[in-house]
Amino acid sequence: MAAVLLDFMIGEPRRFHPLVGFGWLASKLESWLNLPNKTNNAQQRWVGMFALALLLTPFVLLAYWLCHIAVVSIVADILLLYFAIGHKSLHDHARAVTRALNNHDEASAKIAASYMVSRDSAAIEPVPATVESVLENGNDGVFGALFWFFIAGGTGALLFRLSNTMDAMWGYKTPRFYYFGWAAARLDDVLDYIPARLTALTYAALGNTKLALNCWKTQAPLWDSPNAGPVMAAGAGALHVQLGGAARYQGEWHERPTLGAGEAPVAEDIERALKLVRHGVYLWLLVMLALGILIGFVSHA
Repeated sequence: MAAVLLDFMIGEPRRFHPLVGFGWLASKLESWLNLPNKTNNAQQRWVGMFALALLLTPFVLLAYWLCHIAVVSIVADILLLYFAIGHKSLHDHARAVTRALNNHDEASAKIAASYMVSRDSAAIEPVPATVESVLENGNDGVFGALFWFFIAGGTGALLFRLSNTMDAMWGYKTPRFYYFGWAAARLDDVLDYIPARLTALTYAALGNTKLALNCWKTQAPLWDSPNAGPVMAAGAGALHVQLGGAARYQGEWHERPTLGAGEAPVAEDIERALKLVRHGVYLWLLVMLALGILIGFVSHA
């Protein structure tokens, strides 16, 4: 609760954000080790696994050590979860799109939305793109970190956030990353499997439950990502809006399956999506508080 409150009060660090430094280090390591013209596919896959382990291991071990020093363990846990979640930043980025739309500035809305998704800003539809990003990043940047914090403390939250960052950087199905980024993509799929489905259940519980569950069941298997599919399908159903469809990435159009039902989202639905995530955080914290009290009562009974 302290970490979530800290995040929502001050948001992400404006300067010297640890993830920025980690991303720089990952880019440098990838440029040194990923040589697709000099290695075969199997070698690229092994090199990618080595690079992933080389990046993650020191930070995860350091976090584990800090979280097990009696004097600083609580502070370490709080700060690690604070750095791992992006609840406030999700609101900030999404509301920047809303403000631009309210000012009838379509160009600025497209640019603001492009900061949230990896699509071409010239061809982006700002409202659907922002709603999709809020739903997906609610899982990737909030609920996934909370889940792994509940399981393994600050160490678990850090591992999830770093693996998610590596998937975002290396997990592309392009000639350069198809094999090198395989390990990063698979690790993120494994760590996110349970959180994604709990997030989908959360969206369903707090929105149009019947429609959300039906969209999850029928539409999620059609989506490329095994974890984003349930999250976005359930979220779209919970909001009773239609997402998905054609989108342009790096100059190429991709026809994506339809998610949800009803009409295309409007500007007001951005705030509805944020509310869904925000209320989900409150629900998770209350449930975990209740479980913590119950476990404490049983252990001392």
